[in-house]
Amino acid sequence: MATIYDVAKEAGFSISTVSKVLNNSTNVSDRARKKVLEAIGTLGYVPSSSARTLATKKSYMIGVVFSENLGVGMAHPFFGPVIEGFRKFVDMYNYDLLFVSRSIQGEENYTDQLIRRGVDGIVVFSTDSDRSDLEIYRELGIPCVFIDMDVSDFNSVYSDNYQGAIIAVDHLVALGHQKIAHIHGESTGFIGTERMRGFNDAISTHHLNIPESYIVNGGYYSTDGGRTAMMKLLRLEEPPTAVFVSGDQMAIGAIQAVKEYGLRVPEDISIVGFDDIEIAKYMEPALTTIAQDKEKIGQQAGALAIESILNPDRLPVKKTIPVRLIKRATTAEPKKH
Repeated sequence: MATIYDVAKEAGFSISTVSKVLNNSTNVSDRARKKVLEAIGTLGYVPSSSARTLATKKSYMIGVVFSENLGVGMAHPFFGPVIEGFRKFVDMYNYDLLFVSRSIQGEENYTDQLIRRGVDGIVVFSTDSDRSDLEIYRELGIPCVFIDMDVSDFNSVYSDNYQGAIIAVDHLVALGHQKIAHIHGESTGFIGTERMRGFNDAISTHHLNIPESYIVNGGYYSTDGGRTAMMKLLRLEEPPTAVFVSGDQMAIGAIQAVKEYGLRVPEDISIVGFDDIEIAKYMEPALTTIAQDKEKIGQQAGALAIESILNPDRLPVKKTIPVRLIKRATTAEPKKH
């Protein structure tokens, strides 16, 4: 197995220079960096994580915590692309990921695992989770990045949920809809609140008179929650002609409800989702939705994590990622009566 000494000999530079390249030091010439990286590739050298930890007092590990109410963690269709974007970015800095569970495991909980493994940073993936653990993260004193959650004294990365809701309503109004309902996510969380705020402001801007019964809670972004909420709207004496649904999983459930009710999408009712999960384009009909740049969210979170690890005294940063409308087959002009 190749050693750092072999790499230094192959590259023609000192062990100190090789170490600087391995630790992404800026105090290395481009020529030296190129030669060392070529030598690493030629020899198939893999740095020892324990050796790196001793030399740099870093574990080169970032803890990944899933904090969401559906309990599906990484299996959630939103998180997969986000975590991949995050992984690719931190991998460039030789960081590994440690996935931990928030649930109690014997006498050790997830914070104990993070401390025991000596992680250099933490990324928290959240779907409108509560804020009960924030004080724990503050006490840990480890650089943290929150995804999909606006936290005043931590780094945060999230989509422009407010503007996305406005774009959705604008699209439906442009088609001629005036009876527009909203199935929102859990309203105590950041995502649900921002998307509902955007919906309400857009409705106000277009001077639409929307009854309170048009605003329905779909819960924690599940298919069943969307189906149940849609059934409530369909049973109204004067149901809407269009619905903005605050998540694609809920939108799938809403479409199921419309079909079960003997109606059609978009002929009888138009539906716009939010997220642009992979299945959205393959549904029948394909879902019109607000697309989040999931890979960019992950990349930005990775950048904030690395910056915070290198500069722990820097002030927290918030990154808002733009969204866009993807027009597919679930929206059309309202039916003429």
